[in-house]
Amino acid sequence: MSKESSAPLLKWRSPVGISPVQSFLRLFHAAPIVLILLAIVAWSSWYTVPSDSVAVLQRFGKYQAEIPPGLHFKIPLGVDVATILPVKRQLKQEFGFYTDNATNPDQYSDTPEEESPMVTGDLNAALLEWVVQYRISEPTKYLFAVREPGQTLRDVSESVMREAVGDRTVDEVLTIGRQEIEAEALILMQQLATRYEMGVSIDQVQLKNINPPAPVQDSFNEVNQAQQEKERLINEARRDYNRVIPLAEGEKDQRIREAEGYRLKRINEAEGDVARFNAVLTEYQKAPEVTQRRLYIETLQTILPDVQNKVVVDENMQGILPLLNLNRQLPQPTSQEASQ
Repeated sequence: MSKESSAPLLKWRSPVGISPVQSFLRLFHAAPIVLILLAIVAWSSWYTVPSDSVAVLQRFGKYQAEIPPGLHFKIPLGVDVATILPVKRQLKQEFGFYTDNATNPDQYSDTPEEESPMVTGDLNAALLEWVVQYRISEPTKYLFAVREPGQTLRDVSESVMREAVGDRTVDEVLTIGRQEIEAEALILMQQLATRYEMGVSIDQVQLKNINPPAPVQDSFNEVNQAQQEKERLINEARRDYNRVIPLAEGEKDQRIREAEGYRLKRINEAEGDVARFNAVLTEYQKAPEVTQRRLYIETLQTILPDVQNKVVVDENMQGILPLLNLNRQLPQPTSQEASQ
């Protein structure tokens, strides 16, 4: 090759030609970027599913499988996407109020004051606060069947609650209709969730606070206080009734039993006396003198033990007065006692 033909080639290689030292320096400067890329790839190639959750794996957006709890690997750089859903944990949504530090992003809305006011069936207003507790029963439907399932569930819950409240009067809503509203709302929400294939199971609907609007709240509180006072007086009356009536019933039964016992006693005594008199009459008819003497002796055996001083008089005895010591002289008082 001639000198002229090789000159252009040398001019072309010269600008791009680098020394080994320069190549090492360039590689050294590029190493952090390579390490960062490798770290990103390694970090995005594995994931952990908690014990109360499952992961829905998508590859290029297409559903692949449900992954159980544990450590798993995937194709990095966004090829595989694993969405973790807490299927074993009970989630809740709050309406009309909110709790700080909520873990569920759909637990409360930005405008809870707009969810609380409702119109009852008699065209009165009431302020409701309630909670819906649910679980994710079918992760695939929860992710792919409905767009924004959490917000959809909130809309369904609010619609059902307004329907349940609108079928009742304000007195029922504020007082005795709480359990009926909760039961009816639970059934309707579950039916709509199943119809819309939301993939959730409604566990409980619980009403928290039910209050009248602010302008009539004072009057309503007075009515409540009057009702509570009424219930208190009724309970006190029932308590006194339960304390007094059983006692009176017991005394009545006791008096009746005593009267029955006394009646039986008198009847038995009378029957015994009649039987004894008939027996004595029979014996008297057989031997009048003997029976008469026996009755006389038995009478004395009954009377004499109670007599303290006894005087026995025999018709053959003469001079009864000495036996009684009637002639005993009393002691005469002394002169000093007489002067006093």
